[in-house]
Amino acid sequence: MHRARAASALVGLVALALPALPLATASAASAAPAADEPLTSLVNPFIGSQNEGNTYPGASVPFGMVQLSPDTGHNTGYDYTEGRIRGFSMVHISGVGCGLGGDLPVLPTTGDVTSTDYANYALPYSHDTETASPGYYAVDLQAPAGAVRAELGATTHTGWARYTFPATTSADVLVNAGQALHSVHDSSVRIVDDHTVETRVTGSGFCQDTKPYTLFFTTRFDRPFASSGTWAGDTVTAGSTSSSGDGRRGAYLRFDTTSDHDVVSTTAISYVDADGARKNLAAEGSGTFDSVVAAAKATWESRLDQVRTTGGTTEQRRTFYSSLYRSFLAPNTGTDVDGRYTGWDQKIHEAKDFTYYQNWSLWDTYRTQQQLLSLLAPQQARDMALSLLRIDAEGGWLPRWGYGTVETNIMTGDPVTAYLTSAYQQGLLKGHEEEAYAALKKNADGVPPADSQFNGRSGNVQYLRDGYVPYLPDAVGKPGDYDLQHGPSATLEYALSDATLSAMAKSLGHTEDAARYAARGQNFRNVFDPRTSWFRGRDADGAFVGPDDPANSLGFHEGTAVQYMWLAQQDVPDLVDLIGGTDATNGRLDKFFAYDQLLADPAKTAREVWVNGAYSYYNQDKYNPQNEPDLHSPYIYLWTGQPSKTTDVVHAAITLFTDGPTGMTGNDDLGTMSAWHVLSAIGLYPILPGSDVWGLSTPIFDSVHLTLDPSWYPKGSLDISAPGSSASTRYIASAQLGGRNLKQTWVTSADLRAGKDLSYTLATTPSSWGTKKNAAPPSLVGGYSAQHHLALALQPSSTTLVGGTSAQQVDVNASVVATTPGRAYVTVAASAQAPLSVTPATGSARVQSDNLPATQQFPLKVTVPAGTPKGDYRITVTAKDTQGGSVERTATLSVIGACSESGGYCPQDLSSAYDVDGVATANARNEGNFDGGGWSFPAEQLPAGGVGVAAGGAYRFPDTTGTAKNFVSTHGQTIALAPAKYSALDLLVSAHNGDFTGPATVHYSDGTTSTVQLAATDWAAGAPRLGEGTALSASERYYVDGGGDGLTVHIWHDRLAVDATKQAVSITLPDQPFLLVYAMSAESA
Repeated sequence: MHRARAASALVGLVALALPALPLATASAASAAPAADEPLTSLVNPFIGSQNEGNTYPGASVPFGMVQLSPDTGHNTGYDYTEGRIRGFSMVHISGVGCGLGGDLPVLPTTGDVTSTDYANYALPYSHDTETASPGYYAVDLQAPAGAVRAELGATTHTGWARYTFPATTSADVLVNAGQALHSVHDSSVRIVDDHTVETRVTGSGFCQDTKPYTLFFTTRFDRPFASSGTWAGDTVTAGSTSSSGDGRRGAYLRFDTTSDHDVVSTTAISYVDADGARKNLAAEGSGTFDSVVAAAKATWESRLDQVRTTGGTTEQRRTFYSSLYRSFLAPNTGTDVDGRYTGWDQKIHEAKDFTYYQNWSLWDTYRTQQQLLSLLAPQQARDMALSLLRIDAEGGWLPRWGYGTVETNIMTGDPVTAYLTSAYQQGLLKGHEEEAYAALKKNADGVPPADSQFNGRSGNVQYLRDGYVPYLPDAVGKPGDYDLQHGPSATLEYALSDATLSAMAKSLGHTEDAARYAARGQNFRNVFDPRTSWFRGRDADGAFVGPDDPANSLGFHEGTAVQYMWLAQQDVPDLVDLIGGTDATNGRLDKFFAYDQLLADPAKTAREVWVNGAYSYYNQDKYNPQNEPDLHSPYIYLWTGQPSKTTDVVHAAITLFTDGPTGMTGNDDLGTMSAWHVLSAIGLYPILPGSDVWGLSTPIFDSVHLTLDPSWYPKGSLDISAPGSSASTRYIASAQLGGRNLKQTWVTSADLRAGKDLSYTLATTPSSWGTKKNAAPPSLVGGYSAQHHLALALQPSSTTLVGGTSAQQVDVNASVVATTPGRAYVTVAASAQAPLSVTPATGSARVQSDNLPATQQFPLKVTVPAGTPKGDYRITVTAKDTQGGSVERTATLSVIGACSESGGYCPQDLSSAYDVDGVATANARNEGNFDGGGWSFPAEQLPAGGVGVAAGGAYRFPDTTGTAKNFVSTHGQTIALAPAKYSALDLLVSAHNGDFTGPATVHYSDGTTSTVQLAATDWAAGAPRLGEGTALSASERYYVDGGGDGLTVHIWHDRLAVDATKQAVSITLPDQPFLLVYAMSAESA
């Protein structure tokens, strides 16, 4: 069975009138829709097409393989602010943050082919001529011979285009196989006959590199083209019928439209092979363009009609149905019409009795969209869950962020566990329960092998041993995101997934596993610092790292400790206890949501006080409705006895969804944000992944009628009524479930399957409904077990100083972190390798732990006597506790020679050469601009100005305060050295906008020169790629608008050998302005 082919079954329908969707401001008046109101007329596909919502306005059908849409030059396809269209391509993913898809951009134009680069041959257009509705898109392109009207439609496997050309003998259709929104490694185009073109595209990449994937296309025109040709690179060859290889490849097809202006093309796609594309075209390529558009509209109408609402404003209804529409765009069909698909082993398989789906943004969709589809599309949701199991069976592991046939490894944590355990609780895995459990258990307890494309739980070795994932910003793994670079948030995600797996294991009778996963579900406690009362990252030795300020915390992926505070839904009561009780938690929530301001002006608070940038993840202490980690946080109030505040916050957040291109909260992430909107608007939200629990809040509509699949929901419907719901009347005074009083703030999936309708009586002020403790939602796990763990970290773990004629002292801090029931008694003993000494040699303290990682600091002073020889010296510290725990750590102190000694370091003065301020401070982030785009290094994580040590050498570091210049851009200038004989020059360098190398020339006093290569990897790379070493690293960078991100940036170390027999006097730097020098030293010969 291929249920996703519903659209093609309707191809013969007569076309319906296509509504235009002007982006007008909606009336605030309450809507009173007619029962037969076409809901497609309310959908605005342009919502989210500006300000990084990254949606697309083109044609598709629910869960279709094809998304035929315009590309304007934005890295994800379409941006409303850009005025030229490069082509209409076949693949788009709604709301992603990196380039993906954009395969086979096709552009109708006129005249000679003068360029093969779609950035150059793109055509201008005006929004005045542009319109879109579900399954249809149209626009006028301003071609040289006059306007070309382009109209788009789609079935599951085909994209349809109707081009209306002006009268001309040179109406061209450009078929571009060699360019896309991702890297294209190889492509081919073949003109089969005067109606047909076949193409193939092999590419890779999504945010970072991936394994390659291949797509196949067959395009058929409704009339013969008069002439044709192909291109290879810049060369266009008339009459050629094929072109293949790397670089730009494509074909042009020329039509005579002097009398017949319309040209219709139908393109089928396959991820399997060319024959698959041909079969897809044969199955879905019949009918007319108008009938295809009508069929797509009917399919969308049927989907949208599953949710009928009354009440609400016109804008609320338009944004609601637009979000509902986007919720059905993905995942996408992966099977061809014959049931074949390409698995993650790159072999061809057949899906029997189900549709195989692909494209998985699991870190996002496990929170909202999976649950919405379990309600409204349960059969498809089951097939999606089964598709994930096929990935495990064929690819060897469960995915995190899958595209087509490959893993991208984007994002962190373990989202697939929460996704599939939710599917299990919803009954979607019937007949496959143990298969799913085995895959999830393997994923939860292991790490994929090194030759696997999957990252999996890459922090599992440490997590299973220590109970947390350490924060290791310089750790390097497979392409994609790496959990060890995001330790605290990965710990929270792992623990949540463990808790969800515990519930599944218990239900299946795996009692020992259930207990083990339940205990791991409490591991969020292991990154909770009782001293600061916030989650924090811990290093490999167990010490908490980073600033105490939770808004400037380290290691949280796309967020801060403030925002991740609530990612412990599995046991909110324990989280409340950690914070200090219900009152303290409500106070923290109120501050987080700026609740007092919100009550006064909800919409203004949402837009101006909350985080309001699509990528403003870091250095924030307020709610971020733009990104996934915070989506559930308004519902925490359900556990703290203040459900009215859940409604207040949710309704304020809904105002961020508006009826225009900017009306999206951040990247939509394959329907995640849209599904949040839909579920929150109807007042039914999945607050606890991996469970059957739904949290309640006030719907924004008077009534909601859900039409459900009776195979899964026997009654076939669910009604939610909230008469009089409005901005002023929004508080639940009483509730009924199935006609009986409901006092709790949650319902179960079993209630929904039983068809128990929800009804509310509303009031203008908060009531006592849901405020009692027994009204709160349940927990997945609880009652943490006693733990014992002892950790020790020495900070710094390594340091370097320049030897001298007088004694020097270095501070080393021993951080003992004890986790035990009640109080721990710890002792430390310290020693240093002679001739160094350390004081005090011993110490002891009582540490109040209460099963939390409590820290006791032991400050140490290491004395380096005058005349200490060069070398590396060990400082050894041992910590013990009365429970038998013992741990030893060693720090290294390196003594290097002074400039006067052979091999000593001679810092060079670059003060007169500095010309770029690449460093900013936390309080003045607008004062630096390293990359020319507004990003800079954080001063707090770089050495202070003056002579200091890095990368094992002594340097004169620049001033990083204010607007002082602190980098030298290399543009061929010559810099004087302190004249002397040196064996090597040591430069601290970095680069932006890529990796750069260039020749540098060393000048000697005798007039001779030598050439060396200066190299710098991009500052944001995970590791040096050009042979350098890592000198300095910062865990984030600052932006001129006051924000920042969690991207680790680096300054690298280049060691350049020079002629030690000659006196070096200067160095001429390469001409590479994107390569910059931070400091320079020279090693005395």
